[in-house]
Amino acid sequence: MLADVQSSYGLDRPFQGAGNFETEHQRTIIREVCAAVQTGRLVVVSGLVGSGKTHLLRRIEAELTKAGKVALAKSLAVDKRRTSLPSLIEALFYDLSPGDRAQVKIPKQAERRERDLRDIMKKGKRPIVLVVDEAHDLHHKTLTGLKRLMEVVADAGVLLSVLLVGHPRLRNDLRRPQMEEIGYRTTIFDYEGIGSARRDYVAWLLGACAAEGVKVGELLEEEAIDLFAERLRTPLQIEMHLTLAFEQGFRLGAKPVTAEIVEQVLSRAIDDLEPTLTRNGYDATALVTHLNARPSDIRAFLAGTLDPEYSRQLTEQLRQAGVPV
Repeated sequence: MLADVQSSYGLDRPFQGAGNFETEHQRTIIREVCAAVQTGRLVVVSGLVGSGKTHLLRRIEAELTKAGKVALAKSLAVDKRRTSLPSLIEALFYDLSPGDRAQVKIPKQAERRERDLRDIMKKGKRPIVLVVDEAHDLHHKTLTGLKRLMEVVADAGVLLSVLLVGHPRLRNDLRRPQMEEIGYRTTIFDYEGIGSARRDYVAWLLGACAAEGVKVGELLEEEAIDLFAERLRTPLQIEMHLTLAFEQGFRLGAKPVTAEIVEQVLSRAIDDLEPTLTRNGYDATALVTHLNARPSDIRAFLAGTLDPEYSRQLTEQLRQAGVPV
C-alpha cells in the first residue's frame, strides 16, 4: 500500500504481515499435529493457497522446538518438483549432525549414506520430524522413498515422522487408489485457515493496522466489511482486496471506504474455474497429469472452449478426486 494512502486513513502499517489472527481451529490443528509427529507417522497438512499454511507451519515448528521432545529437520530446497529422496536425506544430515554444518560430509554411496544417517539418528535419542513445505509438488516416488526410509530407521529403534505441508492436491493425490501404499499410512489434517471467522478477521486486521485512536468504523463501512466476508475466503485475498479498496478510496477521496468502492475492486473472476483450481494446487501441468489429458485440451478446458461433453467428463473426474468445482 502507498505511504500516502496509509497516512490519509490513519494506518500505521500495510495489511500484509500484521500479526497472528488465531482461531480455535488453528489452535486445534497445532495441538493435533504436534502430537501426531511424535509417533513415527507421515502427517499431511493441506490448505488452500493463501490460507496461512506457512504461518501455521512456523507456529507448529515453534511449539515443537519449545517442547524439546523431538529433533527437527527441514528441507529448504525451493523446487520441490526436482526434490528427490537423496535431497531430503541431505536435509536430515545437515540438521541432525552435531557441530558446524559446513563440516558435514554426506557419503555419496547410497548404502553407506543411509547407514550413517541411521547412526546419527540413534545418537540423538529423540523422535525426529522432517518438515517439507510445498510438498504437493513432490513426486510420488519420493513419497514412497520417504515411507521406506521411515521403515528402515524404525528397524533400528528410531521414530521418524515426516510432516508434509501443501495444497489440497496433496491430500487428494494421497487418497487415490494408486497411492494407497502411502495414503493409507498417512494422517491428514485439513487446514481451513480463518474459516467462518472472515468478518472477525477483517475487523481484527483493520484494528491491528490502525494508528492509535483510529476506529474500525472510520476506515471501512459495516456493509463493506460484510462484502469482504461474503465474497472472499482466505487471508491473502482479503489483504490484497483491502489494499485495492483503500487505494481506490484514496483516489476518490472517500472516508470511510464504502461498500460501493469494495464492489468496484472485488474480482469478478475470483471463483471462476481456473482460480478455483489454482487455489487447490492444480495448475495446467498438474491437470494434464491428473486427468491424463492433452495440454491443448486442458487449455481449452480452462478457457471454457472445450467440447461440452468432454468438459463434463473432466469436471466429474475432478469432483471424484475431491476438488470443489
